[in-house]
Amino acid sequence: MENPRGQRMLAPVTSTSHNQTPALDRADRTWLDTHIDGPVLIPVDHDYASETATFNLTLAHRPLVVVGATSTADVQNAVRFAGRRGLPVSINATGHGAVVSATGSLMINTSRMSDIKINSVAPYARIQAGVRANQLIPAAGEHGLAAISGSSPLVGSVGFTLGGGLSPVFGRSKGFAADHVRAFKIVTADGQLRHVTADREPELFWAVRGGKGNFGVVTELESGLFPASRLYGGGLYFGGEHAPAVLETWRGWVEHLPESLSTSFCLLRLPDLPFVPEPMRGRLTLHLRIAYLGSADEGAALVEPLRAAAPAFLDTVAEMPYANVASIHNDPTEPGVAVDRTALLRELSPQALDTLLSLAGPDTPPENHLMMTEVRLLGGALSRPPALPNAVGNRGDAEFCLFIASIPAPVEGDIERIRAVEERFLDRMAPWGTGGMYANFMSTEDTSAASVRMAYDAVAYERLVGIKKTYDPSNMFRINHNIRAA
Repeated sequence: MENPRGQRMLAPVTSTSHNQTPALDRADRTWLDTHIDGPVLIPVDHDYASETATFNLTLAHRPLVVVGATSTADVQNAVRFAGRRGLPVSINATGHGAVVSATGSLMINTSRMSDIKINSVAPYARIQAGVRANQLIPAAGEHGLAAISGSSPLVGSVGFTLGGGLSPVFGRSKGFAADHVRAFKIVTADGQLRHVTADREPELFWAVRGGKGNFGVVTELESGLFPASRLYGGGLYFGGEHAPAVLETWRGWVEHLPESLSTSFCLLRLPDLPFVPEPMRGRLTLHLRIAYLGSADEGAALVEPLRAAAPAFLDTVAEMPYANVASIHNDPTEPGVAVDRTALLRELSPQALDTLLSLAGPDTPPENHLMMTEVRLLGGALSRPPALPNAVGNRGDAEFCLFIASIPAPVEGDIERIRAVEERFLDRMAPWGTGGMYANFMSTEDTSAASVRMAYDAVAYERLVGIKKTYDPSNMFRINHNIRAA
């Protein structure tokens, strides 16, 4: 199709059924194949399923088309195509950030964009959109440096940072990953590539660091690194019957910790299946996590009260290379089905701990069992304003982050049962909550406009809405925890 000036135009997207995802016109497919260096896939193509795969299998994507971007130019051309067709744009790197169905969208898979450049003098890393934590950690480690990364080694480093970036090692001493971003490149809804810093497009610089994927596709990010090649860390594992005594010790212990020590606990109920380690199989386990950036001797002295609280059946807390940091949490590495919720707590008083144990401890009725109940200690630098202000919300009044999750059984109605149990759990813990949530831990259950507001301070949210109106007035980037333009 041509316009009156003789320039080739894109044919309209067509659909043969109201119940089917609309199909691309052949001319549209040809245009994309011509202007995109990476693969362009539609639902009938062989690799479509792997390109659109999610990590949490409760959600499946069926986008109209997937662009396997290999460069910034690919991203720009994909966004321009979507703009001409009025399509929403979804972004996929590792599948971990999927919270809204991308059906009918143009999906950009950034996993092929995995270049890493380390400046060991400044020091900082410049990474492309598809870099995972397990790629960045060893690259920085070659220079005796460490990046702020999360508990899972498989999460994309850019997406992790844009949602805040809560480190189980550096959080309390250095703050959020977003606090250390120096610059980024982003393709906005107009297809323009913008080089953004604190001095260049400062409003966008503020919003993207914490506002997640609401403002465009970040193709490259530059963020600070820290000297660290080792730490004292690992896990203490206790039988569930010891949870009340150990957690009462932990509750008092965290009140006097240095910021160089980060910690959390997780109450786990793993199934009675062969792949589960025998001491944890089919029973309640308490997993205490430790990460200390000081010496091993100092760390051992700090951890001693926990070791004395009850006999641990497994103790992995020891000197370790930073490269092994993922072993502290041992997050799942295989995709699966899960339903999860989160909340921020202002305190973990004796009453709050008693309530939590009544919901997840050794005496919890079987019908209320959840797979995991996690509480992370916040505070320290996580509670202070960063040197370069950003949109990461709920800093000042949250001392703990609560996360609960469960795997539904393959029986009718179990997802609804879990949702009801988790809702009651949050209701019971609400007296100690701040009313806020941490953006990166929000799930498919937290996509309403009211829920998204809970990730930000009220003034910050209104500022984000205004910036959204400037850079994405049509809400092209809405397959996410969406901030809508005013």
